[in-house]
Amino acid sequence: MFLSTTQAARWYRNPVYDGYFADPFVLRLEDHYVAYGTGSVVDGRAFEVLTSPDLLTWTRVGGALDPIDHSLGTDCWAPEVVEAGGTFWLYYSVGFGDARHHVRVARSDSAYGPFVDAGVNLTPRELFAIDPHPFLDVDGTWYLFYARDVLDGERVGTQLAVDVLPSMTSTAGLSQKVLGPTADWQIFLRDRYMYGRRYDWHTLEGPVVCRRDDRYYCIYSGGSYLGDRYSVAWATAEHPLGPWVEPPAEDGRLLATVPGQVRGPGHNSLLTTFGGTDMLVYHAWDGSHSKRMMCIDPLLWDSDGPHTQGPSWEPQPLPP
Repeated sequence: MFLSTTQAARWYRNPVYDGYFADPFVLRLEDHYVAYGTGSVVDGRAFEVLTSPDLLTWTRVGGALDPIDHSLGTDCWAPEVVEAGGTFWLYYSVGFGDARHHVRVARSDSAYGPFVDAGVNLTPRELFAIDPHPFLDVDGTWYLFYARDVLDGERVGTQLAVDVLPSMTSTAGLSQKVLGPTADWQIFLRDRYMYGRRYDWHTLEGPVVCRRDDRYYCIYSGGSYLGDRYSVAWATAEHPLGPWVEPPAEDGRLLATVPGQVRGPGHNSLLTTFGGTDMLVYHAWDGSHSKRMMCIDPLLWDSDGPHTQGPSWEPQPLPP
């Protein structure tokens, strides 16, 4: 059931869009919101684009990314869009299925696209890189957070990294670690065959960074997006380059599966509404496990850090 503003003003019920829309990212413009998601190719362009005046009702606009050279890959994932210097920049990864993904950027004069690839690989030193997140600090420095494969350490798998963006189309080459896996809930698959060997493969992905009260928070997803363990957790630091520290509680998760109601919530973006409320925008599987769908829930803050009452599945009041 999808509640519109005419059916129940200022209330919502997840999911908020009746379509496949994984890795949802929402950009706030002057008087409305624009969402970009993984999964659909519209009018020959990757990444479906939606608009909404209120986060409740969503209208399809088209596709975002103009076709790229197929030698770069056939699977485009996890778009995020920012505005800088009067231009809109779309960061994304491309590869072949689960192989050879790297991070790229495209540009457009409009938030709706079409975006044209800028012709650069932003993660040339990585084995595999996905889920780019550009972050602008208060001093005007841009950073690029992303997920990458690392084959050493106690828990092998995909971890989080950060680099500096001297320009919107170049990195400084830091490739600095943010977080590595630390818990069993972050296991993607035991005895997974990767890079010619078998590992108990862990996954951290989908980093999103914000600054609150002079501290930085990285909100990320872990585990396998295919199953029930997929969840959202967080870490904090005094600087975007770290060091990053997880909360003291063993289970610092913000979103996790609710058996029989919500399966695999994760890969969120963070949006501040026109009324000043922080909202997590994330995906979760539908009941038949056939599509990942866009959901929203408020993100709350106290002296201990971020909290949420989600994932929700019943009608909820929409904060301002």
